[in-house]
Amino acid sequence: MIKTDYHLHSSFSSDSQTPMEQQIEKGIELGLEELCFTEHMDLDYPKEYGDFTLSVEDYFNKVTEMQHKYGDRIKIYKGVEFGLAPHLGERYQKLADQYDFDFIIGSTHVYDNLDPYYSTYWEGRTEQRGTMMYFERVLENIQNYNDYDTLGHIDYIIRYQGRKEDPDRDRKLLFDNYSYSEYGDILDEILKHIIYQGKALEVNAAGYRYGLGAPNPQYSTLARYKELGGELITIGSDAHKPEFLAYSYDRVEALLKEIGFRYYATYHKRNHIMNVL
Repeated sequence: MIKTDYHLHSSFSSDSQTPMEQQIEKGIELGLEELCFTEHMDLDYPKEYGDFTLSVEDYFNKVTEMQHKYGDRIKIYKGVEFGLAPHLGERYQKLADQYDFDFIIGSTHVYDNLDPYYSTYWEGRTEQRGTMMYFERVLENIQNYNDYDTLGHIDYIIRYQGRKEDPDRDRKLLFDNYSYSEYGDILDEILKHIIYQGKALEVNAAGYRYGLGAPNPQYSTLARYKELGGELITIGSDAHKPEFLAYSYDRVEALLKEIGFRYYATYHKRNHIMNVL
């Protein structure tokens, strides 16, 4: 049974207004045993979209305060979500070396200063071409930077595939899941790379919240990862609000067991611990 959430945001992330205490109290209410806050650190994120840099010192001080306040009821760990880009490897390495994070997610949010969350990414591109470009950038990013623990929402692009409207105005768009065969060659390269490097693959439950009917990544990608020999998975809700904490974990657990996974990983001081599903 999944008793942890290892992708979680609070008001230390620019896209969340939720105080850390509210996320923790919700986790306790749900019977979770561990929370790892993975606040956004997207260096060079396009300024027109927002500022996704993190005050690490302030964040660490807050986590320490919360550990003292809630430590007898739930374990709380220090994480970060690096928004990868080909030119940022050295800067992220300095941060990883300087601070004692328990856990680092490596995610891809932008392609050449465009975030597919916004309709501008899709202008002049077909869904297939825009999706392929994203996967190509994911591979380039992990080939250029290696000091992360799990590859975050590998198919983040699918949440917004073909979006033509401003997402702040239209939150009821329908999404078509991709066929693995369309992107199998590039996805195989990505999956083989993280397996060879000893990295985990994140199972991000927010796909259910976005109406995909599956986590990110979906069944076929997770099954292929298992087929290629992948065993390390991490599980998180990507919650920015308490109501989305541990979202659809029952469905995530059932899917993973159907594929054949029996364990999931949590992290403490960058070392993974295997937990029974």
